[in-house]
Amino acid sequence: MSKADLITFDDKQQTFHLHNDQISYVLGIEDGGVLAHLYYGQRINHYHGQLKNPRLDRGFSGNLPGSDDRTYSLDTILREYSSAGDGDYREPAMIVRQSDGSRSAMFSYDKHTIINGKPKLNGLPAAYTQTKDEAQTLVIELVDKVSQLKLALSYTIYRNRPVVTRSVQVINGGTETVHLEKIASMAIDLPAGDKQVISLPGAHVNERHVDRQDISFGTKVFQSRRGTTSHHMNNFIALVDCQTTEQEGSAIGLSLVYSGNHKEEVSKDPFGTYRISMGINDDQFDWLLVPNDSFQAPEVIMTYSNKGLNGMSQALADLLQNRVARGKHQKALRPIVVNNWEATFMDFDEARLQPLVDDAKDLGLEMFVLDDGWFGHRDNDDSSLGDWHVYQQKFPKGLQHFSDYIHQQGLKFGIWFEPEMISIDSDLYRQHPEYMLRVPNREPSPARSQFVLDMGRKEVRENIHQQMKQVLDNCPIDYIKWDMNRNLSDIYSNDLPADQQGEVMHRYVLGFYELLEELTTEYPDILWEGCSGGGGRFDTGMLYYMPQSWTSDNTDAVARMQIQYGTSLAYPISSMTSHVSVSPNQQTGRFTSLKTRGAVAMSGVFGYELDLTQMTEDEKQAVKEQIAFYKEIRPIIQYGKFSRLINPEETNFAAWMFVSENQQDVVVFSFKILSEAQPAYHVLKLTGLMPNKEYQNIETGQIIGGDELMTTGFYEEVSFEDFASKIYRFRIVEE
Repeated sequence: MSKADLITFDDKQQTFHLHNDQISYVLGIEDGGVLAHLYYGQRINHYHGQLKNPRLDRGFSGNLPGSDDRTYSLDTILREYSSAGDGDYREPAMIVRQSDGSRSAMFSYDKHTIINGKPKLNGLPAAYTQTKDEAQTLVIELVDKVSQLKLALSYTIYRNRPVVTRSVQVINGGTETVHLEKIASMAIDLPAGDKQVISLPGAHVNERHVDRQDISFGTKVFQSRRGTTSHHMNNFIALVDCQTTEQEGSAIGLSLVYSGNHKEEVSKDPFGTYRISMGINDDQFDWLLVPNDSFQAPEVIMTYSNKGLNGMSQALADLLQNRVARGKHQKALRPIVVNNWEATFMDFDEARLQPLVDDAKDLGLEMFVLDDGWFGHRDNDDSSLGDWHVYQQKFPKGLQHFSDYIHQQGLKFGIWFEPEMISIDSDLYRQHPEYMLRVPNREPSPARSQFVLDMGRKEVRENIHQQMKQVLDNCPIDYIKWDMNRNLSDIYSNDLPADQQGEVMHRYVLGFYELLEELTTEYPDILWEGCSGGGGRFDTGMLYYMPQSWTSDNTDAVARMQIQYGTSLAYPISSMTSHVSVSPNQQTGRFTSLKTRGAVAMSGVFGYELDLTQMTEDEKQAVKEQIAFYKEIRPIIQYGKFSRLINPEETNFAAWMFVSENQQDVVVFSFKILSEAQPAYHVLKLTGLMPNKEYQNIETGQIIGGDELMTTGFYEEVSFEDFASKIYRFRIVEE
């Protein structure tokens, strides 16, 4: 084998070793052709067979068919993938209903292939490579010899990243039709230890809390059954040692590259071993697979860090920015926008909007975004979704006239769409009621007075595509905010027979991806931003098409500290849009200073969400200064190395920092949430600096060693106000 090989196969030991300079992943072929997990973690030079699964007679654990060896049971060994009905009573990664009605399959090793590079996944977003030398892919084929159903398990390891991606393809090589009732994208068994699981639960306007739990016996399930990733549970989890902190300890991050129903299962069996699986939620899932057909499951990105949660997040962020996000805006500096939603809601026309544009120009903003209400006859939220033509009463001279006005002021122009939705009061519904998801003979369930289009149907996608094309081809538009303001319900497609209604949810996602691929390819200069009532579809799959997403509909700065902190665990800062809104905040009623609102919003892709015309002259001057400052630090914020310092859910403080790509510049944000009558002196310690370099505080001129900033820290000034904020800038002192 060449030294350049990232994947080696030991024919004598029957083991595969995926490795680079940072990590190793080892798996092997056990008795009966069973694929066993052996090791995943910090790099080892070679594997010598010491982790072959032990043999022990475990009562009430069955053995291989036809075998008299009572010490070998699929119910107890560490495995890479499992199927219901194979004698393993733990949570299966796969359930297949055979043509005879049984739910049994026994998959064993058939063959394997090692490929340079990383093949694409048909119809699905996934991490990619730019050169074949950048990664290698192992494809292991397993077969159920009775039904001739085949599994192709794909493992890709990157050369210079602590990342392994996994996916599964099912091929029906038999003569009978089968039904897939569950198909996880990955599964892995880990040896007994003292581990915890971190998940990102939440709700609308309260997304992605960092929830860390001990793993007790039984199964923990993290899931969405809402048709999308959902505000309520993100499709990211991390497995960590109990001692792991932000800066130290081991962590395994797992991110599903998918935007629909998902399920993450974390089990602990009676012997203390762990089983983790991740993939499409099997709730309401039933995929008919005819002979010679195949099914491709989404991809899971796995990253290992021995440098704490920050190391895990930084590895993920680097991969997502550079090998998941695509296109012109992938690493481009994102514009500073103002969105009219919280200024006008739907009560506007061109004459009312123009003063907002004028103020945006004067303040130094770079883009004006027109939100909901510009189309059909949309004056409130109970009409016009599906009718993507300009509301002439609001724009009597056409939308292009308004777009031209914005561009003449030197600003870019963005616009809001909600393409997956339909209103009963719409021309589209009157012409094509069958386009809507709706169970026959049942009254459909509205949410926000709207319903959902069947995106799994080609004619539906073509209709929406052509309507959007008509707008985009006739009006200069630089940015699109793609919203989705409800969950899926009434799950039934008029386009499918009864025995395929379990495919509706996944076909919806596949159709949605197809439409996104067409539009983003056709309009590569547009900056696309994802949104689903804020953070309801904030996931890695969306990042493949849209390099940024509206992080939450909650624009309250104090609430956003937690939301953005949790989001940063799994996603890069360049993907998180964050805006300054009015005080008192419209979601919480909280009064917060413009300084702190600006500091929180500057910690992401920066913008404003308020009525600029109602600001005082002092406020406008402060906004000008915020915008000018953000333009200075924008490259560091959007593409520097981000580290979390203090979690606002655990203390009365929050803090995080950014280091520029050339490691010369540092920006630190620190917040105190509630004031105290007798406050303790607070020491802030930084991380990720060069210990042998000296850094100058740009504001005070003081010079401090990098080792000091990280180990001794420095006292922060005591403040006597709620929701106080401070921004520090440091720069390396040149020798």
